[in-house]
Amino acid sequence: MTTVELRTTAPAVGGESVARDDGGRVVFVGGALPGEAVVVELDEERDRFARGHVVDVLEPSPDRVAPPCPHLAEGCGGCDWQHVAVPRQRALRREVVAEVLARAGGIVEPTVGSGPELPAERLRTTLRGVADHEGRFALRRRRSHEPVPIASCLVAHPLVDEVIAALRAPAGTTLTVRVGARSGERMVVASPTAAGVIAPEGVVVVGDEELRAGHRAWIHEEAAGRRWRISAGSFFQASPEGAEALVASVGGLLAAHAPDDGRLVDLCCGVGLFAGALGDGRSVLGVERSASSVADARTNLADRDARIVKVAMDRWRPAPADVVVADPARAGLGRRVVGAVAATGAELVVLVSCDPGALGRDARLLVDAGYEHVGSEVIDLFGHASHVEVVSGFRTARRMGSDRP
Repeated sequence: MTTVELRTTAPAVGGESVARDDGGRVVFVGGALPGEAVVVELDEERDRFARGHVVDVLEPSPDRVAPPCPHLAEGCGGCDWQHVAVPRQRALRREVVAEVLARAGGIVEPTVGSGPELPAERLRTTLRGVADHEGRFALRRRRSHEPVPIASCLVAHPLVDEVIAALRAPAGTTLTVRVGARSGERMVVASPTAAGVIAPEGVVVVGDEELRAGHRAWIHEEAAGRRWRISAGSFFQASPEGAEALVASVGGLLAAHAPDDGRLVDLCCGVGLFAGALGDGRSVLGVERSASSVADARTNLADRDARIVKVAMDRWRPAPADVVVADPARAGLGRRVVGAVAATGAELVVLVSCDPGALGRDARLLVDAGYEHVGSEVIDLFGHASHVEVVSGFRTARRMGSDRP
């Protein structure tokens, strides 16, 4: 493999740092911080760019720290920013978001802040892994499918740790451990089947085959003042603290830029988090494609003036609304859905993004549709990882103009 000495200059989307080689080619460097001199082994070379990983640090950043988890040295690829001090992790996420909003979104000097400081460790209530050849819970080796067995995970909630330490399954079984941090309920979802899975007493175990056959299983979580049913096939945020931080960020935008009543569309509503926590006094339409999430949302929002429709967002037919809150998957909204959102006439659009690249594209589409960016807030849901979660507000240019003297 080719190795080169490089000086990194800036963070890149995806957790790497950017450098240039002697020929001026961009090199994306994994395991480096901006401003470091490093020795890099190149894993991929193209005419216009290359990609590699650090094999030696010649001049470390003052923000470089010793990775706190021993499994990293064993090859675990679960957390790619353990070498970065936690305050710098938060700053890097803001820098990435500001850069994509400016470059891809076309927003001049975007306002980007941080949400509440969430713990970087012992927070996540969902962990996905695989059974190794001895049946132990394992995560994948970085840049490989090879399993690395773990008995404990630095970023996982203690209830998750209790499950994975005792969990056993046939080799190759995909295992997703989910817990309700505040309810104490625990569940393991196994793929392709739950046959042969051994879990601690009191843990609900269900397999994909059973779910497809109509079997139902769920846990409950408590967050934002409500109790949420979360089925095995439904999405929920990585922790109740993270869910509350997102609700607070979205709620702040609603309080500042939207009427207290009117109609709220919760697009990609999942189990109904935003509609349930922020729908008081509003008429709510939830849009969701997952059958299990729709069933959960209808249960969770039974006390709300809410209607939940099962439809993919790109097939949703818009109706008039005052506010749209959208929490799409990693690919973002896209041109067609942004067009539908704009067709609602909503004065405020709140976009919850889990991929900076998709945020940049969607921001540009919203600006082109007549909205102006009023600010973004980065929520640090995934400590020690480069994953970015960000809440962004967009108001109609017409409404913003009416507020000016």
